[in-house]
Amino acid sequence: MKRVFAILAFLCVLGVGQYFVVSRFAIRHDVLTLFDASRQRPISVEIAVRRDYETKANLGLWKLPLAIISNGNTVKATEYSFLANVLAARGYLVASIQQDLPSDPPLMTHVGQQYVGRREVYIRCEANILFTLAELKRRQENTDYDHITLVGHSNGGDVSMYVAHQHPEIVSKVITLDNLRVPFVLSDNLKILSFRSKDPHFQTDPGVLPTPEEAKARGIDIVHTGAQHTEMSDRGPDAVKEKIQATLDRFLRDSASSSLAPADTRSPMIMNPGDY
Repeated sequence: MKRVFAILAFLCVLGVGQYFVVSRFAIRHDVLTLFDASRQRPISVEIAVRRDYETKANLGLWKLPLAIISNGNTVKATEYSFLANVLAARGYLVASIQQDLPSDPPLMTHVGQQYVGRREVYIRCEANILFTLAELKRRQENTDYDHITLVGHSNGGDVSMYVAHQHPEIVSKVITLDNLRVPFVLSDNLKILSFRSKDPHFQTDPGVLPTPEEAKARGIDIVHTGAQHTEMSDRGPDAVKEKIQATLDRFLRDSASSSLAPADTRSPMIMNPGDY
């Protein structure tokens, strides 16, 4: 009997440490230092990919699904490893793009203008994403570039939603963490998961979130975390990050498709805010 309990205890510990083990030993992390000569702009991209799936792709036995992560204002692209590791563990090639540079103008808010005056910022970030996609195609041809997943926090979430509006032909999923400015895409061919904060200093603009009826009809998953806006990165407490990881993993599992076709949006995921 003691032996049985010992085995059960070991399995529990193994389950809890799954992401740690995978991220520490099975996922390859690398940094690409790119340069867009047409805009005279350097672009730093952190890559995360599971070694076994990368090997299968290199052998032509598998196409890696692709996820692009865009950072929030004042947060580094390297500070979303808690998201990148979940995506990579699920077999994704993950590219975290540093969307802003120290030389860029500060992010400003102009009330009354479209996207509070940040359209030019989104266009610049869109160009970063398209350039990165072109560079990745040269390096890893066995990746699915026709059904990409866009992930972003705060301004990076708005960038992700903006790019989904502009390029619906290549975007199949959007995952945002408290995007505040760009309205959600309403499409039957797009699966959306959005984590929302409870933070009086960061209020979502009117018209950004879908109505409950629209969310239900389109299969949009909105999760009210109760967390602070700035906690949705590696800087946040472990309890918040672990809940987000678990929800993200379930979302990826439930929306997976062996043919990588547009996701089934008919069964929205319902989360209890009390879980956070």
